[in-house]
Amino acid sequence: MDTTAKQFAKHLQTLRSKRRKAVKEGKANSPGRARLTSAQRRSILSKTGARCHICGGPIEGKWQADHVLAHSAGGGHTEDNFLPAHSVCNNYRWHYSAEEFQLILKLGVMVRTMVEKGVGPGPDIAEAFVKHEGRRIGRTRTAP
Repeated sequence: MDTTAKQFAKHLQTLRSKRRKAVKEGKANSPGRARLTSAQRRSILSKTGARCHICGGPIEGKWQADHVLAHSAGGGHTEDNFLPAHSVCNNYRWHYSAEEFQLILKLGVMVRTMVEKGVGPGPDIAEAFVKHEGRRIGRTRTAP
């Protein structure tokens, strides 16, 4: 890959800009969402053998029907445009294009190795991540 860090950052910015534009246009042209029936949800869950289509883990309990082509980007609210996903997986996948999400996954795997080995920016990223997760979890917890 003959790309500099600045070119890579610019490419990520371009992908983000395209995503934001698609989401904005999709919302403007969206016919709205319809509620899935129990039968449709069972059919969607069976497509992957009750496994999350993003991480591959088993789905037990609550799950989300994830639009394959994002609804906000013009994807239909039809049974064939859904796959089952864990809520956390679906929320992190968000509106990312396939290319953008693949880059995020590759970066994540690289950073994970740096964190585990304590090399490069790994320790600083680990520190920032732990703080971020603490704030995120603190916002989502409900009072007993």
